[in-house]
Amino acid sequence: MKQVHSFDSISEYNAFNNHETLHPLVSILDYSKAHPRRQSRMNFGIYCIVLKEVKCGDLKYGRHYYDYQLGTLVFISPGQVVEVENDGELYQPLGHALAFHPDLVRGTSLAASLSAHTFFGYNTSEALHLSERERQIILDCFAKIQFELQQSIDKHSKKLITANIELFLSYCERFYDRQFITREHVNKGILEKFEALLKDYFSSDKPQELGLPSVAYCAHELNISVNYFGDLIKRETGKSAQEYIHNKIIEIAKNKIFDIHKTVNDVAYELGFKYPQHFSRLFKQRTGISPSAYRTRH
Repeated sequence: MKQVHSFDSISEYNAFNNHETLHPLVSILDYSKAHPRRQSRMNFGIYCIVLKEVKCGDLKYGRHYYDYQLGTLVFISPGQVVEVENDGELYQPLGHALAFHPDLVRGTSLAASLSAHTFFGYNTSEALHLSERERQIILDCFAKIQFELQQSIDKHSKKLITANIELFLSYCERFYDRQFITREHVNKGILEKFEALLKDYFSSDKPQELGLPSVAYCAHELNISVNYFGDLIKRETGKSAQEYIHNKIIEIAKNKIFDIHKTVNDVAYELGFKYPQHFSRLFKQRTGISPSAYRTRH
């Protein structure tokens, strides 16, 4: 049975990795200082961004395995549970990490921007794969934060530390944008699967059984996280995943409306709308006219 470790404070995570606590709310870790360990299950109450330099086993969030290789950044946010699975042998952790408690960012500009960094939600699909140059930039950011931690805590400490974390996360945002481009063939495959998923959905009885397909449903069916799925669709099409689904609904609705044996209400129910007026409202928002007017005009 795997040992379970819970980390609700920086000092607990530092102790687990054989590090001194220089600041109660933030730490830079060098995993080479940690003692060799076996596979384990870790419950995080803190933010932790890990640059792994050794393949210690498979990382698992929930029932899914993380897309992680050597030299990748793994983003963990409070509430996530991470498992390390290997053959049970001892391994020596290697790499570096930034860990910080949510209390560190309260009342700072970083608190507001954290929710915009959606890669903290890529927990079942995509790690950030770094080039050597990008890896060096990440280590430089860690070094700047570590420098501040080695100074005496004063009135400037929190501002400088959070500013450097914000800079680090901005670089991560840039590198993810690059990754979306360099892995375009993978992204195109997901977009094609998304299109096929919607086509099959509306060709089946699922709209009547389940209602309209949600973004979460589509992401689950494609086996990727909701945040990554939404960002990918936005980057590939310029539209949000919800807009893409709505456009597909309107496209199908236009064809169904031409069937004179069906009322507008019939079409709405066939598409999965619980209330026909919701369908009419969406149709008018997207086309500028009501479903009835569209049928009459065409």
